[in-house]
Amino acid sequence: MRDTPARMLAGLILMGTALPALAAGPSDPDWPCIQRKVERLSIAAMWPDPIPEGTEPLPEDLEEVAAQLALRRVSEEDAQELLSHAKESHPNLGPDDYGQVFRITFDHIDRQRTEIVAGIGRYARNQSTLASELEELRAEMKDLEAAEAPDFDRMDEVEAEIDWRVRIFNDRNRALTYVCESPVLLEQRAFWIAQMLLKAAG
Repeated sequence: MRDTPARMLAGLILMGTALPALAAGPSDPDWPCIQRKVERLSIAAMWPDPIPEGTEPLPEDLEEVAAQLALRRVSEEDAQELLSHAKESHPNLGPDDYGQVFRITFDHIDRQRTEIVAGIGRYARNQSTLASELEELRAEMKDLEAAEAPDFDRMDEVEAEIDWRVRIFNDRNRALTYVCESPVLLEQRAFWIAQMLLKAAG
């Protein structure tokens, strides 16, 4: 049985040449991203003053604005418009009120981000399992090729299985590049929302 492009690609994957996104750091073998793993964000790193606990709840419309600000589909321009309308509706908002708005927004973003970080770990473990299965299939193919009486039907089955799993692996690996950017983008979103609210509070 001659080497096919699919089998050669499987070999490249198993040698690591097609796995840049799976180069996990030594601190967490399940973390496949180039970006540094940060489990949770720190609100204190984005909001300079302590946000008072136990204050009066925000009006319902402001809580909704805070939730909207956390949505990734809401652009920076749209976020600024939401904030402008909130200021018009509540002209007496003080710094603590804007801090409360940010706390709600931050909590939404941090929850989203924590779920994504956990999902990336599961994603990487699934990729590792798939890579192990590919390795086993290649080992089986090697044994089949070395047999005195090769089982060509089984060889065809294994070759088709390798081809299918390689395509799945590569599709997932390409998607992982995008997924790895999501925690960073959410962190950046929280930061510029904080800046926007601090400016409004000032």
